[in-house]
Amino acid sequence: MRKFNVTVNGKAYSVEVDEVGGASAPVAAPVAVPAATAAPAAPAQVKPAAPAGGTAVKSPMPGVVRKLAFANGAAVKAGQPVVVLEAMKMENDIVATADGTITYTVEVGANVETDAVLAYIK
Repeated sequence: MRKFNVTVNGKAYSVEVDEVGGASAPVAAPVAVPAATAAPAAPAQVKPAAPAGGTAVKSPMPGVVRKLAFANGAAVKAGQPVVVLEAMKMENDIVATADGTITYTVEVGANVETDAVLAYIK
């Protein structure tokens, strides 16, 4: 019987395995193996709250944010492209849903899912 330490999905297991049939290979001297430690859990992402009276600009599809067209606090008009989202190797303009001041909730390079809030307009 041989003993092994195995880590699967960040969880450590100690297992014993019986060798069945065949010629047995020479067994090397035991080697000290440091105890496996579980990887720290990723911090939960906090979704920013909508500004009072703000309108959310949501992603219509999953993709990667490639460009933010304005700086935070800039004035935008409904229908203006405010985010460039890459999905399936195509760049898609995401437009402002209202007139007002924009506050982004994502950064360039962020992966977003469908209906993720990209920005708020107040």
